[in-house]
Amino acid sequence: MLGRTLGEVSAALKQGQITPTELCQKCLSLIKKTKFLNAYITVSEEVALKQAEESEERYKKGHSLGDLDGIPVAVKDNFSTTGIETTCASNMLKGYVPPYNATVVQKLLDQGALLMGKTNLDEFAMGALGSDTGGSTRNPAAHCGVVGLKPSYGLVSRHGLIPLVNSMDVPGILTRCVDDAATLLGVLAGHDYKDSTTVQDPVKSFKLPSLTDVSKLCIGIPKEYLVPELSSEVQSLWSKAAKLFESEGAKVIEVSLPHTSYSIVCYHVLCTSEVASNMARFDGLEYGHRCDINVSTEAMYAATRREGFNDVVRGRILSGNFFLLKENYENYFIKAQKVRRLIANDFVNVFNSGVDVLLTPTTLSEAVPYVEFIKEDNRTRSAQGDIFTQAVNMAGLPAVSVPMALSNQGLPIGLQFIGRAFCDKQLLTVAKWFEKQVQFPVIQFQEIMGDCSSVFENDLASVSLKQ
Repeated sequence: MLGRTLGEVSAALKQGQITPTELCQKCLSLIKKTKFLNAYITVSEEVALKQAEESEERYKKGHSLGDLDGIPVAVKDNFSTTGIETTCASNMLKGYVPPYNATVVQKLLDQGALLMGKTNLDEFAMGALGSDTGGSTRNPAAHCGVVGLKPSYGLVSRHGLIPLVNSMDVPGILTRCVDDAATLLGVLAGHDYKDSTTVQDPVKSFKLPSLTDVSKLCIGIPKEYLVPELSSEVQSLWSKAAKLFESEGAKVIEVSLPHTSYSIVCYHVLCTSEVASNMARFDGLEYGHRCDINVSTEAMYAATRREGFNDVVRGRILSGNFFLLKENYENYFIKAQKVRRLIANDFVNVFNSGVDVLLTPTTLSEAVPYVEFIKEDNRTRSAQGDIFTQAVNMAGLPAVSVPMALSNQGLPIGLQFIGRAFCDKQLLTVAKWFEKQVQFPVIQFQEIMGDCSSVFENDLASVSLKQ
């Protein structure tokens, strides 16, 4: 049951093939067995079981709340959750228990979803996991063989999402298939008076039609994304995907996004500048970690932030404050904002030329073996990881990573589709068609779990997935 899609599990619950409590217990059991993966910071077992009992009662009375009733969900630990510790994987927020739920969390709970717990991430989501600020949903999705959706900026509320970069953060969705992503987007999307950046519902329903004819589609292939660092295997799959659309009658053309080469530097300046501003609230006074030093207020501030933040966070705070200095503001921050506008206009010009969707790689290669991963510094790792994804966040566009194939090493590789702003439904409809054509193999994680745990402990370099 745990290997099925959201739609399949929802149908099984409605038909009585399994109860919410049984499903919840299966999930909790798997979480415990996979503890070695360090995927969860907090497991809310009691909360989930209570929610499962309530869901079970609703099913018995025929009062199901919808497709999510009784469905287990996990939430990254940078979304506020009432009564459940929310740490952003940082010592700075250790012990912090929010008095409210993030809007997206509350919407899931209102539909009867079961909150299994809070999952791990780089501190304050400053690496390749968490909410999607520069690719942090799509990159892990590509490496794990699942669908990763970054909705249009403003479509889903950010209220209760502890901010990293306010102008780019978007709650992301990770699911087994495109239809499931659309189902969740339908629940989460919509105006929220608590988030002034959200818009009134541009789409009333995200139920996807079955696209059978792609002959009227125009697929754009950005030539700037063909970078030297791109692995031959990913490049081959990218080309194969383009030919697939072409063979079915779609128009596939090469397009240009001329300011792409500036996007990484621009993203770094803007990202660290907003990080410096957002992290200023963590001063050891109102909430979170506070050091024992009481010599002076300044000494307390400094020691608290030194103890509470790791090297990566402190480094980005320092960089951001440098860019925001009075003597640097015009030369760095303002210039980066101007370049951001040029990057956004590149996308506008391409879509105005008649292109419906852009097709690009999601990552440079398959997942890097752990022993190689730890040799890279964070700056190199971040730049390489977000090379195809961060421009979308600066432009506020929707994008989705869809798994296409397993590499020669048995690891997943995904491709990215980019759509027009607030045309998320069209984007997902195209992605669903592509998903159906490629028939990516279902990865049965449970079957390899035992072997994987021993490998994880002894030889992390040789981990691969079986189908």
